Amino acid sequence: MNKKKNTRENSKNSPLVPERQQIMDFLQSCGKPRTRQHITDALGVIDKDARRALGRRLMAMTQEGQLVCNRRGGYGLIVKMDLFRGRVIGHPDGYGFLVPDEGGGDLFLSAREMRSLLHGDRALVRLVGIDRRGRREGALVEVLDRANHRVVGRLYQEGNISFVVPDNRRIHQDILIPPEHLNGAVRGQFVITELITQPEKHMRPVGRITEIIGDHLQAGMAVDIAIRAHELPYDWPEEVLSECKQFRTDSNGQDFHSREDLRALPLVTIDGEDARDFDDAVYCEKQDQGWRLLVAIADVSHYVLPGSALDTEAALRGTSIYFPQRVIPMLPEILSNELCSLKPDVERLCLVCELHINRKGKAKHFRFFEGVIRSAARLTYTEVASILIEKKATTRKKYRTLIPCLEDLYTLFTVLQARRRRHGLIDFSSVETRLEFDEKGRIADIRPLARNDAHRMIEEFMLAANVAAGEYLQASKLSILYRIHDTPKQEKLDDVRAFLGELGLVLSGSEEPTAMDYAHLVETVQKRDDAHLIETILLRSMPLAVYSPDNAGHFGLGFPVYTHFTSPIRRYPDLLVHRAIRYLIRAKPGKSYPYDKEAMHLLGEHCSMTERRAEDASRDAIQRLKCEFMQDRVGETFNGTISSVTSFGIFVELDGVYVEGLVHITALPADYYHFDPVGHRLRGERTAKLFRLANRVRVVVTRVDLDDRKIDFELAEKA
Repeated sequence: MNKKKNTRENSKNSPLVPERQQIMDFLQSCGKPRTRQHITDALGVIDKDARRALGRRLMAMTQEGQLVCNRRGGYGLIVKMDLFRGRVIGHPDGYGFLVPDEGGGDLFLSAREMRSLLHGDRALVRLVGIDRRGRREGALVEVLDRANHRVVGRLYQEGNISFVVPDNRRIHQDILIPPEHLNGAVRGQFVITELITQPEKHMRPVGRITEIIGDHLQAGMAVDIAIRAHELPYDWPEEVLSECKQFRTDSNGQDFHSREDLRALPLVTIDGEDARDFDDAVYCEKQDQGWRLLVAIADVSHYVLPGSALDTEAALRGTSIYFPQRVIPMLPEILSNELCSLKPDVERLCLVCELHINRKGKAKHFRFFEGVIRSAARLTYTEVASILIEKKATTRKKYRTLIPCLEDLYTLFTVLQARRRRHGLIDFSSVETRLEFDEKGRIADIRPLARNDAHRMIEEFMLAANVAAGEYLQASKLSILYRIHDTPKQEKLDDVRAFLGELGLVLSGSEEPTAMDYAHLVETVQKRDDAHLIETILLRSMPLAVYSPDNAGHFGLGFPVYTHFTSPIRRYPDLLVHRAIRYLIRAKPGKSYPYDKEAMHLLGEHCSMTERRAEDASRDAIQRLKCEFMQDRVGETFNGTISSVTSFGIFVELDGVYVEGLVHITALPADYYHFDPVGHRLRGERTAKLFRLANRVRVVVTRVDLDDRKIDFELAEKA
């Protein structure tokens, strides 16, 4: 490396280059925009390379929406200029909203402002006033980041004009396709379009077709469309495949040295029947003052090293994504289904959480260590329930050597769950479903998924290990990702309390209710006919859980500190937690921890995004499959439950098939209906007819729209 290059690199990190916060503090104190020269002089930046580095930093802060540069070259704080940066949420009707990063309410974007934007873009918007509906209205200042580079949709042709209608209806603009960029696609096909030109004020987006997914109504396309519509990474880069060549399917005995040997203990994995990756194994033994619980988690961090191609791809994916009949894994199969899968009768490397739990279910102390195990059995939830709850002789005979450990596990589970109930276990009743397919890849049946105490037992042990990991790392002061679940917002609580007041119920806890307050109310209403309604309202009052380097506790679980440690095969935050624990276990002098808080902040935002993206993609695929399933049922009548109430109608979930559709307000008995968002109901002005969340109704399937993934119902009996 030559001296000049070395000087340039050092200048980037030179203390003479002001940090972002210093720049923002200076502009805050000025009270007005300042030019680059003003900033340079005021902050004492003298070195030529440092001045260039400051220029790059100002440019980056502008691109990221921390600053804005006006026409005179003055840099100012967006908060001082009535400017807001955030994510654009598009609406199919052409208008949209900006959701500000700093919160404080959305800004309405008219169809005119949305001409230059697409759903998901990041933008800088100026507050221009309040519209006639009382909404804050914004005007586009600058597009900060484009979210859509590839778009999935159907190809249409009208005369000589070809265009793709995006599958995501929130992307409201059609994409023009020049003839030379059709690449063999024909009308009606689902295609992937790469955007050549993003939308501008007077020009629609233009693209080229890069892939033909298939013909309309072709079986098995639902997952392919969802993967591409949400831009999910699904192919492994060559660098990742090259790194995987170093791995064998069995563990290397040389790696066992310096690890605690647990191969003699009968640890077992307990998962669903169709599970392929087994990342946790458990063992329990009764002791004089309680129990010793071992939760062994596959040591993914031993194989996936920071900065490697595997690590880069795992971070990009963020999580494994589960579709019906298909999985997009976070890690290649050589790791997820082999080396890091705790299969029975093979040696596997693990990171182990050892907890000593007293008779009241409190973890008195815990420790983490690197170990090697040999799983004694791969058990299913059904088998464990058969052994411990149903006491079936045949199953107990098959696993007779494991029964003492399994019974200790079950006894400990009952103690742990009892303790959590005393401290505020919110036990919402919910129904998960399982899709069953025919040989053509279409849904043959939709069945409720039965949960038993075997599921709850493993969940309880994973929770205990996650809490221990959070407490261990919090004490270390390392920057990690916590799994946080904030308390409900005040406006949500006000609506909940107003709704409960009509029913003669009270949510205790004053301004800041706890999980125990929620749990007490859920338990109180269990025998009421409207229990499901009340549970639904309470559940919807809660925010989403996210990943953050700032611990804020987990409201829903009632834990003051919580992180994700138990699934590093399928969740990147868990892998980061493993790296932090390994760093503390090994504690080599002079070896620095590879992450600071800013890095964790960015990783937390990214992993929260990939989690939501995975859920959205899976939901889209399932909804398309359900629409295919209901096509042959148009005209049939079903009983159902109102699952949502809006100003334009009611959504109904059908009994038995667990499919949701809309009864539009025009399909209700003739009347003028008024929407009550607090009471979650529509009330007829003339008839006083009431349609409320969780009410039972009988409906007829009238229409199924595969393109829009919508199912329409009408009431079976209308006045």
